[in-house]
Amino acid sequence: MWSYANDDAGLNDVLRLSRGMTYKSAVARTGLGGGKSVILGDARKDKTEKLFRAMGRFIEAFEGSYITAEDVGTTIADLTQVRMETKWVTGLSREQGGSGNPSTYTARGCFVGIRAVLERAFGTSDPKDLLFAIQGVGSVGSAFAKMLADAGARLVIGDLQREKAEALGKSLGARVVPHDQVLFEPCDVLCPSALGGVFDDATILKLKCRAIGGCANNQLLEPRHGDLLQERGILYAPDYVINAGDHQRGMRAAPGGYDEAEALRRIDRIYENLKEVFALSHREKIPTHAAADRRAEEILAKGDARVRVDPLAGRSGRQDLDAFLGDEERVLELRDHRARCLAERWIAHQRPCFDIPNNVSSSFAGSKSRK
Repeated sequence: MWSYANDDAGLNDVLRLSRGMTYKSAVARTGLGGGKSVILGDARKDKTEKLFRAMGRFIEAFEGSYITAEDVGTTIADLTQVRMETKWVTGLSREQGGSGNPSTYTARGCFVGIRAVLERAFGTSDPKDLLFAIQGVGSVGSAFAKMLADAGARLVIGDLQREKAEALGKSLGARVVPHDQVLFEPCDVLCPSALGGVFDDATILKLKCRAIGGCANNQLLEPRHGDLLQERGILYAPDYVINAGDHQRGMRAAPGGYDEAEALRRIDRIYENLKEVFALSHREKIPTHAAADRRAEEILAKGDARVRVDPLAGRSGRQDLDAFLGDEERVLELRDHRARCLAERWIAHQRPCFDIPNNVSSSFAGSKSRK
């Protein structure tokens, strides 16, 4: 849930995120597809039970082909309200049979992955005495920072909520700088752990790090920015490989209930997954983001993940949106509700839009699971 500037910004984000989730699922070998949904609204003031129950009805329309979970701007309490309308929710509280707050699992995956980054960039997997700059110390970023601090790393941190960063900095002995300054701090490893799109033509030129590995999604504004990082000699851990911890955890809801031991075992495989990507990058002399994409596409092509790279049998998300919005009657209907809903079943069957509160919109895009 995020206050996007407009509907197009939300749509662009959800399409980028759904692609990343598809590739993340493939590299993590979950055997599932990948999708993402967003709610356009201010998480500080727009949350209502009506909103999240509407989201639940939206998810229920997919009849199990899409499973939602907590992410930026949402909490387990919000998911509980979503759960009133659909069973396709993961990451609920332990009391409800779920795995609880996902933040520590994502952080654990990033910490495990960082060891592979350090081996490649510094010849050691030990973070002790190395300097890590962390942008974003929310639920995931703060858990990640604590793990690094416990391992003896030195930290410089920043967050949009300065008081949160100050409190964490005091407890961990970390230096605190403004949120927009963290990226350009001299450091050994830069860890973007807030929102994505932070590496572009301008920011990459100002980086002062040897390696990048963080918890945020979609860190590259465009794929070519991965090329620029390589040209600058900066090792980049592809975001959807290193931050797959929660994805692995969420997939461990076995018929008998959540399996913690199996979840942790799969999360720890992130270390090997990253080493495979780095080895492919070195062997083929291609940037690490391209190596990760190639690995994901190989797995998808073999059917290991049983999904297709493009949603809706090879059509791109943008093509589907154009086809969807080509129906003028439906456009007017969505405009009246101030919601833009992208979903294969609605396109195929012309299902009506759910009654979503006027101040919030919802979108979905993703690849189809092959079961």
